[in-house]
Amino acid sequence: MQRIGVFVCHCGTNIAATVDIGRVVAAAAKEPGVVHAEDYQYMCSEAGQLKIREAIEQKHLTGIVVCSCSPRMHENTFRQAAKRAGINPYMVEIANIREHCSWIHKDMEEATEKAIILARAAIAKVMLNAPLTPGTSQVVKRALVIGGGIAGIQTALDIAEAGYEVDIVEKTPSIGGRMSQLDKTFPTLDCSACILTPKMVEAAAHEKITIYTYSEVEKVSGFVGDFHVDIRKKARSVDMSKCTGCGVCQEKCPSKKAPNEFNRGLNTRSAIYTPFAQAIPNVPVIDRENCIKFKTGKCGVCAKVCQAGAIDYEQKDEIITVDYGAIVVATGFDTIKLDQYDEYAYNQSPDVITSLELERIMNAAGPTKGHLERMSDHKAPKSIVFVQCVGSRCADKRGKSYCSKICCMYTAKHAMLIRDKYPDVDVTVFYIDVRTPGKNFDEFYRRAVEEYGVHYIKGQVGKVAPQGDKLLVQASDLLDNRQIRMETDMVVLATAIEPNPDVRKIATMLTASIDTNNFLTESHAKLRPVESPTAGIFLSGVCQGPKDIPETVAQAGAAAVKVIGLLAKDHLVTNPCTAKADPIFCNGCSTCEKVCPYGAISYEDQLVNDHGIRETRRVAVVNSALCQGCGACTVACPSGAMDLQGFSNRQILAEVDAICR
Repeated sequence: MQRIGVFVCHCGTNIAATVDIGRVVAAAAKEPGVVHAEDYQYMCSEAGQLKIREAIEQKHLTGIVVCSCSPRMHENTFRQAAKRAGINPYMVEIANIREHCSWIHKDMEEATEKAIILARAAIAKVMLNAPLTPGTSQVVKRALVIGGGIAGIQTALDIAEAGYEVDIVEKTPSIGGRMSQLDKTFPTLDCSACILTPKMVEAAAHEKITIYTYSEVEKVSGFVGDFHVDIRKKARSVDMSKCTGCGVCQEKCPSKKAPNEFNRGLNTRSAIYTPFAQAIPNVPVIDRENCIKFKTGKCGVCAKVCQAGAIDYEQKDEIITVDYGAIVVATGFDTIKLDQYDEYAYNQSPDVITSLELERIMNAAGPTKGHLERMSDHKAPKSIVFVQCVGSRCADKRGKSYCSKICCMYTAKHAMLIRDKYPDVDVTVFYIDVRTPGKNFDEFYRRAVEEYGVHYIKGQVGKVAPQGDKLLVQASDLLDNRQIRMETDMVVLATAIEPNPDVRKIATMLTASIDTNNFLTESHAKLRPVESPTAGIFLSGVCQGPKDIPETVAQAGAAAVKVIGLLAKDHLVTNPCTAKADPIFCNGCSTCEKVCPYGAISYEDQLVNDHGIRETRRVAVVNSALCQGCGACTVACPSGAMDLQGFSNRQILAEVDAICR
């Protein structure tokens, strides 16, 4: 016979302000099997845990129910308290009477009744609980970082400095990411390449870091501590071991009409190319879609001029499989497409550009060698209009509902740089709100207005229309309550940022969660901001949400620390709440195997004794090390043979019966 103890937490006023705690305790005390019920203001505190331990010892409790906040917050706390008192930690149940009750009800009577029902259901479940024992699994002492931008580089460096092997997989021909495309960084206006390049060099030279550029993650299987990853190394058509990076092949290549992705398509490049001067590795790649040799079978100039003999037209994609203990996602961001924003004439005029395109124009290695020019006639502009929040903070479905966080600051940076280098250029910024939440950010914005004479107008731009060699901007001034029509030479759009388009595919492979905006979801927004809900998967940089470079680097370091903490362990404790098949009811249909996202279910022939009849059957077998206890197989099983330990069908039905009483 079970002896259950019930402990109800006030959680200050979080619960007690809406729920009549005394009534919940009294109702719980009357439930079958309950031999002790009490309340305390903060049950998760040391004093609260001491009350639980004392009650277990004095009343000889075999199971406990804690009516408190979400089990995501304190389930482990109460399990450890029970364990110290001699009870199996899986004989603890949490009735969530905060998030599921007090926080969503205003009426005390209604909230109290619901709290009693939740407590009753938890008691019914713990009556059927059985002690569970977790197993252990090995930890592979190697980490994978997906993405080679500043987030991925910093994460890899921090992990490697702790002495662990780490691989960076980057889909483009070079590491560096978006930061490599920037000219200057706010609020210090220091050279982006000067900050980034040493990090890139350090990562390439580090003995613990292996870099796979022009590569993509193809498949992920396994579980925390032992992931099996297939990496596709795409054919560069250049032998990296032979190439000296001399650049002769790029100079002599006759095909030079491919859009230059690094310069955002503002100029063209050759079919064999290195993305930028500081690229790592400094080895070109052949763009087979634009290469004459691959399209017609003729040409081959690059192979003829390469003295090192590095050109290899027969090179094939290669799949390598590596085991990892932890995976970090650092896939970065891109700016939104402007196809739905015809009012800004982005597709009509080459003089309407995005802020990232302006970065490339102002960069000494960019398409105009750092000279500020209109792209239509390459003349110096006399006036420039910046439009804020293009695609950010949108109420309609065209754009993003969130603030992209960096746009206000990089617009101020651009305005200051233009006014500093070209003081005769008139700069106007149309904004909804100026958001400057970082350290020294507001001072930076005020410098743009007060020292550099940038005109800030609170209002939205309704239309941009090409008129001859000018652009007509129609906008509103909300402070002066007037309409504005002004001519300008260039318009710069501060476009919203969004996660890298590949993130959804990667999230599916990793069984990681994403939100409605395709940002990867953290395990807990406050307490576990760099961990995915999937164990062993960590988040670094803008893949988790909009952020600037300092924030990205800080999160990269935090993700690295979490990875190091995982890799430092020789063994991990596995979750004992795993699926288990009853061979008597299993008909070997393979339904559960097909729905299992972790590949934990296989089939084997077993001798089954079914009511005295002994026969060999094909039955499901669960690998407890792989199983994550998601329950998908128990729902899908047509014969009811599959059950989840700790959440069995019998336990769930007992909860339902208790709720419906």
